[in-house]
Amino acid sequence: MLVVDDDFMVAKLHSRYVSATEGFTVVGVAHSGAEALRAAERLRPDLVLLDIYLPDKDGISVLRELRAAEERDGRPSVDALFITAARDAGIVRSALRAGALHYLIKPFNQAALQEQLRHVAALRSRFDRLGEARQEDVDQIFGARPPGSRELPKGLAPHTAELVERILREHPGGDLSASECAAAGSLSRVSARRYLEYFAETGRVEVTLRYGGTGRPERRYRRIG
Repeated sequence: MLVVDDDFMVAKLHSRYVSATEGFTVVGVAHSGAEALRAAERLRPDLVLLDIYLPDKDGISVLRELRAAEERDGRPSVDALFITAARDAGIVRSALRAGALHYLIKPFNQAALQEQLRHVAALRSRFDRLGEARQEDVDQIFGARPPGSRELPKGLAPHTAELVERILREHPGGDLSASECAAAGSLSRVSARRYLEYFAETGRVEVTLRYGGTGRPERRYRRIG
């Protein structure tokens, strides 16, 4: 991943957030648009965290130039997340039209950025598994954007959501049931299942069915990314 921000301390902080996220590594840092374009050509990152306000050109122009270079040189396409203080709706629209995956408004905390990174990982995992997309696959992909800051549905608590996510991440078997999650987190089975189903709806876990014996099949949950 390439981190682009004109503020050296902010770039350092964001790099630390990225490095603390499982599956992500910072390969370079740039502090201007020109630096970002040179670094992208040299390092070929698969993701760039891109600020709007840069000293020589705006981040949207940088992304457009990256897209043009990809078409001209046949480079692999790079995904982009904007991380910026720019709140103007026109700028947000331009970022989306330029091909950004998401747009995170400063200031934000580590959890908010890591949520966006997990979203990227989930999208990539889903695309890797797809051969030919069905309409329901497309609907899930386009509907799976997380909010800029985590706003849980009524009745769900952030600290419990973090607990369930940690259980999913650390579970040695890969997938687990609501009962197993409840036992690991000292939760009720009903509560554990609510969080697991919410993660499934937002594209953070996948659900498989395990058949055996009589009655309904057991729902098993596996973290994506």
